Amino acid sequence: EVREAVEYALTKPEIFRRIGVEPPKGILLYGAPGTGKTLIAKAVAHEAKATFIRMSGSELVHKFIGEGAGLVRELFQLARERAPAIVFIDEIDAVGSMRTNDGTSGSAEVQRTLMQLLAEMDGFDNRGDVRIMAATNRADMLDPALLRPGRFDRLIEIPLPDKESRLQILKIHSRKMHIGDVDFEQIATVTEKATGAELEAVCREAGMMAVRREADSISMSDFQE
Repeated sequence: EVREAVEYALTKPEIFRRIGVEPPKGILLYGAPGTGKTLIAKAVAHEAKATFIRMSGSELVHKFIGEGAGLVRELFQLARERAPAIVFIDEIDAVGSMRTNDGTSGSAEVQRTLMQLLAEMDGFDNRGDVRIMAATNRADMLDPALLRPGRFDRLIEIPLPDKESRLQILKIHSRKMHIGDVDFEQIATVTEKATGAELEAVCREAGMMAVRREADSISMSDFQE
């Protein structure tokens, strides 16, 4: 889903032209923390050979009036200059949460930043080789104006990894390690509901256990511990 929405729009624009359909402008990845939303965005940018511009939502929240909005403008300006580009806004709930008017100038400022973001997403020529991806683990908090088609056209849930995925993740994070007789199949079975980040931590901790006993390699008992 991510590929067809973002990567193909950058690598195979002629297909979209031939069919006469506009590629989705932006996609929002949502799911539990540590499931690899940022990693997916990075992988797509790498595959599409595009400039990857990453920005955290909290970086767009500023003290002074107009600063956040100015930053958003600069961000998209940079993306246009460096096109093809993927603008990735991590933790978008920092600026994109529901607009409530609690009367403080702080929340008004965050709203102005959000308005600018919406204007940029709506405003730029869709053929421009700039794709927007964002990630959040709180999709329920986002402003409906941000989620309407034309801005984030696709909402893609990044679920917890299944057993096969867990096995792959464990293999990736342990490939540089000196592993003894470790049954990754078994570990993948018992680590249900673990996120990718947690599995990486398991590999690292197992390594630390082996370091502690000054072993030559990491054994199954290290992993179990």
